Amino acid sequence: MEHFFERETLKEQLNGVYDLERLSGKVAFGNINARDMLQLKRSLQAVPHIFSTINQLGNDYASQLIKDVDDCRELEEILEKSINEDPPLTITDGNVIKDGYHPELDSYRDAMRNGKTWIAALEQKERQETGIKSLKIGFNKVFGYYIEVTKANIPHLPEGRYERKQTLSNAERYITEELKVKEALILEAEEKSEKLEYILFMEIREQVKAFIRPLQQLANVLSTIDVLQGFAEIAERNHYVRPSLSDNGDVTIVDGRHPVVEQMIDSGDYVANDIHLNTSREMLLITGPNMAGKSTYMRQLALVAIMAQIGSFVPASEAHLPIFDQIFTRIGAADDLAQGQSTFMVEMLETKHAVTKATKNSLILLDEIGRGTSTYDGMALAQSIIEYIHHEIGAKTLFSTHYHELTALEKQLPLLKNVHVSAVEEDGKVVFLHKVIDGAADRSYGIYVAELADLPKQLISRAKTILEEFEQGNGNGHQQPVVNGAVEQIKDAIAEAASSHEQTQLTLFSEEGESKELAKNKVTVKEKQVIDKLKTLNLLHITPIEAIQVLDELQRKMTKK
Repeated sequence: MEHFFERETLKEQLNGVYDLERLSGKVAFGNINARDMLQLKRSLQAVPHIFSTINQLGNDYASQLIKDVDDCRELEEILEKSINEDPPLTITDGNVIKDGYHPELDSYRDAMRNGKTWIAALEQKERQETGIKSLKIGFNKVFGYYIEVTKANIPHLPEGRYERKQTLSNAERYITEELKVKEALILEAEEKSEKLEYILFMEIREQVKAFIRPLQQLANVLSTIDVLQGFAEIAERNHYVRPSLSDNGDVTIVDGRHPVVEQMIDSGDYVANDIHLNTSREMLLITGPNMAGKSTYMRQLALVAIMAQIGSFVPASEAHLPIFDQIFTRIGAADDLAQGQSTFMVEMLETKHAVTKATKNSLILLDEIGRGTSTYDGMALAQSIIEYIHHEIGAKTLFSTHYHELTALEKQLPLLKNVHVSAVEEDGKVVFLHKVIDGAADRSYGIYVAELADLPKQLISRAKTILEEFEQGNGNGHQQPVVNGAVEQIKDAIAEAASSHEQTQLTLFSEEGESKELAKNKVTVKEKQVIDKLKTLNLLHITPIEAIQVLDELQRKMTKK
């Protein structure tokens, strides 16, 4: 952070370093090729410059980091004098080893090069002596070297000059004793050269194997330098601060931010938040509107803690943190249908993992626990989980919920405090402030979020009407009275339908006995269907939403002409 120019130099130098850990692994498994060795050499050539830059920092930790580390200079020298700068992909194609590395290999190469020079001179000589300008000497792997003359020029050849070797549709190919001898020398040199190169490469590979342990240690040091340089770069660019760590268990984060979310929105638009947890404030119960930022608030605490414990500065203006032994999260919705696990079952399994594995030194983040079942079940589970963590575990915990009834737990649990994400409503529109403040929220604004999702206007209007009816009938918008209110409306509907005295309306195809019974009781067929439906309902096993759907269905049936 304090050495900008050295950090920039390090970035450039590290660009020349390949993945030494991967390369040393390939060496160990014996599948490293010539191009891998070239990458290894270039990486090792950058090491002295990197270590020199590190020493310029004047930092004890940095100096200690590279102290007594083998820079593998001997290995770099071996690779420098042995491996070609542009080797082929496969090690059997030749041209892998440099000239001057092995005398015998150099002699074979000299024979090949001189032989090919001799063949080029022979081609020129034959053209002059025969007067055939199109005459050429070629080579293929099946027939070897040959002299090719087109059929139009065959009459110009002196008789007996060449020995016929192959006939083509438009040319004849020939050979001479002299060319046969030279061909044998060249091909023998090529074959021996390739075999020798392969043997030499395998020997070099074995020499490299002796450096596996130093290479791995060097790779570890270079990766540490790379990571810390990256931490410093990001910290300066995004205005992170150095956190302090202590063992008193307190969490104090001032102007904390989510390191990813703040990069995804316009600069300056992210709303920073404080987080305070201590021995008298171990749990925060977070309420507030949908989409207001509860989950972001929870996640940013976990990320700040992780960043601090891996050695990075953190996105905040001030941060004091304990050392967490584990972090448990239950955020979002997911299922595992292949294993027969519903979303709610996955939620419960993840919660079970948290409450059974966490210690007082852990961090627990639970988001909307209990929403996957009925209101009573969900609320009961949520409260029980809060109480268990409070009484039995004592871990630092953030628990977000839309069950506003749970905010009353602040009076019962001394270590739990209510906080909420604030919002304001103006002219029927909700503005999320994304600021977390003490106290409990009074609303969730779920219908407004549905409106933002562009659900049909008719649906939104109907939802607002139903909500107003619930709130007017119960004095608040809490879920428990909604359940009772819905059940009571069904009971009232049963009584009203049973006492109805409208004129009997018979269907054309009703049975005679049923028609007489309806006429006797002065009940319409539609009323009879509604009453039968209501009688079969099990009111003890119906959710508020299901109750509303049933009432809507019955009302539509009664009002349909």
